[in-house]
Formats: sequence, C-alpha cells, structure tokens
Amino acid sequence: MATEKQLFQQINSTKNIMKITSSMKMVSAAKLKGDENRLYAARPFNKWATTITGPSTPMENEVEFANIPDNALIVPLTSDKGLCGGINSFISRGVRTMCGVLDGSGKKSSVVVVGDKGRSQMRRMVGDKLVSAATEVVTPYSFDLSAAITAEVLAAGNDYSCIVILHNKFVNSATYIQEYKVLMPMASTGDDEAMVEYEFEPDIKNEVLEDLGEYLLCSELHHALMEAAASEQSARMAAMENATKNAGEMVDKLTLQYNRARQARITTELIEIISGASAIEG
Repeated sequence: MATEKQLFQQINSTKNIMKITSSMKMVSAAKLKGDENRLYAARPFNKWATTITGPSTPMENEVEFANIPDNALIVPLTSDKGLCGGINSFISRGVRTMCGVLDGSGKKSSVVVVGDKGRSQMRRMVGDKLVSAATEVVTPYSFDLSAAITAEVLAAGNDYSCIVILHNKFVNSATYIQEYKVLMPMASTGDDEAMVEYEFEPDIKNEVLEDLGEYLLCSELHHALMEAAASEQSARMAAMENATKNAGEMVDKLTLQYNRARQARITTELIEIISGASAIEG
C-alpha cells in the first residue's frame, strides 16, 4: 500500500498533468476554429475538381475497392503529431485493408504517405509497398504546401494507373469519417479521352491535360489536407477533454486514499498515546 507521501506526490503529479491536458484542449479548440474556416473556404474552391472526379467513397466495413484499378498509387494523409485519438490508426488500418483487398484481386499498389505518424505505422503494416514519405509538414496547411506535396507524389513515378487519396473527413467537432477518392489520369486520346467537347488551337491538348491533371491533383490534395487538419484538431480536443476528465477522477480517488491513510495514521497515534498514558497511570 502506498504511503501518505507517495499518495501526495501522485496527487500533485496528476494535477499537473490535468493542467497540461486542459491547456492543450483550449489550444486545440482555438486551432480548430482556424482550421474550420480554412476548410469552409477550401470546399467551394474544390467544387470544380469534384465535377470532374466525382464524389469521394466512404471507407465502410464491406467496401470492395472495385473502382481502384491495377498499379495504383495510394496517398494516405496522417499527422506528424500524436495525442489526437485514433485518426492515424484508422487511416493506417484503411491502407492495410485496401492493400490486402487489392493484393487478393491480383492488383499491385504502392504507398506515398504524408505525416510521420502514418509513416511509422505503415512501415510495420505495408513496409514493402512504401515508396516515400512527406514528414515534418508545416502547419497551418496552405496551397503552397499542397503544391509541394503534389510534386513529391508525382516524383514517385508517372507509370501508375491512378492516384488514391485516403484521408479523414471532418463532419463536426465530435465526428469524422474516413474516405478515399480515385483520381484517374486525363487521357488525350482513346476511348477515355477527356474534354472531347472542346477544340484546342494549336493542337496542344496533351500538354494542357497534363498540366490540368497536376492542378487537379493539387486541388484535391489541398481539400483533403484541410479536411484532415480539422479532423486532427477535433480529435485532439476530444482526447484532451477525456484525459482531463480521467485525471480529475484519478485525483478524487487518490485524495480519498490519502485521507484514509492520514486518518488511519492519526487514529494509530491517538491509540498509542492513550495506551501509553494508561500504562503510566496503571
């Protein structure tokens, strides 16, 4: 059983931890407001890209990833910092499931991960598929950063059939979901030729579609990063709130143990004094 001194030290340590988690919750709440504003600006900015690529697909339990072709490049978006619940674990498990389903269908895939937490987890899960990683990403996210990450993704190779962006989608301050979007290349010839209703003078359609495809990827990545940033801060705020609550309950429990130990010591001392006095009188 712990002594009074040990219990007192545990109480003080837990109170200090509670102050830290409470402060981190307030900081996350302030950052979440800024990330929400940037997200609400990014959603209409990316509407033009959604009309071309279509809506994202939720990561449900029974998803079969039938819309992902062979030789896909998967780009999961995670965070560089922890203490934010399970947002990184959800994405890592989603990548593992996606790679497993694609392997079972005889389809090849590669991974370029964004975020240090995702990199460390996916090294263990899908280390043989990990091509490169973008870590130490500067926050808050900006379009310049999205362009730099786009260049990193494109540097992984141009022989992939599609790019799959996997990220957390912000719903509200208490809810986020995982979803993915498949970005197919914009072909200038063949049955899948893009923008057939337009004429190009001079005949530089191939160059135009190549540049437009890069900008499309950058726009989609920017929107996904905004969604992931808001989800991260909401998850961290909830995690720190739960940590503060648990610390408070632990302080109450330790205080009760401390008071019982203190009362037992006082009672023992009183008994010793009374017994000593009775022995002297007797």
